Amino acid sequence: MKRRTWVAALAGLALGTLLAPASSIAATRTLLVLGDSLSAEYGLPRDSGWVRLLRDRLGEKKLDWSVVNASISGETTAGGASRLPKLLDEHKPQLVIVELGANDGLRGSPLDMTRRNLDSIVGAAREAGARVLLVGMQLPPNFGRAYTERFAALFEQTAQAHKTGFVPFLLAGFAGDASLFQADRLHPTVEAQPRILDNVWPALEPMLKAR
Repeated sequence: MKRRTWVAALAGLALGTLLAPASSIAATRTLLVLGDSLSAEYGLPRDSGWVRLLRDRLGEKKLDWSVVNASISGETTAGGASRLPKLLDEHKPQLVIVELGANDGLRGSPLDMTRRNLDSIVGAAREAGARVLLVGMQLPPNFGRAYTERFAALFEQTAQAHKTGFVPFLLAGFAGDASLFQADRLHPTVEAQPRILDNVWPALEPMLKAR
């Protein structure tokens, strides 16, 4: 008799789980970070970059999001546009942070090409049902005023055209502080990573809480 009761209880529990409303079952949403070395922990100890700090902050604030860091050192907007469809299909993110373009600028790539690639990335993410936070980048002045100004502007132009979230400059507030950069003067140190997250967070937080 006891065995029958135990089996019946298990059956009832299984049925209850199947019939339970979706809201009662944990359904973590996915945030995909599509970036380059600035998001891929280049030159940093493992799990010390701003994306890892973002994971920690989400946990502290009890925000139900998982983070997939699909960033690759050396990545360009062309590479990101090529990789994104597979990532969208595999992870089905509800939100995509796009942190790409620095390597385009450092290579002197045509700005129209970078803009087209960003358009493609944002469009693909939106078509897949994800919201997008586009992160802006700036170049050192030695690339010439005309190019650097047009480069910086194309991120805001893309964000406005697609009505996406926007972070004006990933390295805002410390780009001129050599003590917060590695020897190459391109990649921020461990000490700079919280500041990067703080630059991203004001634009990201409302998007995390939106339904």
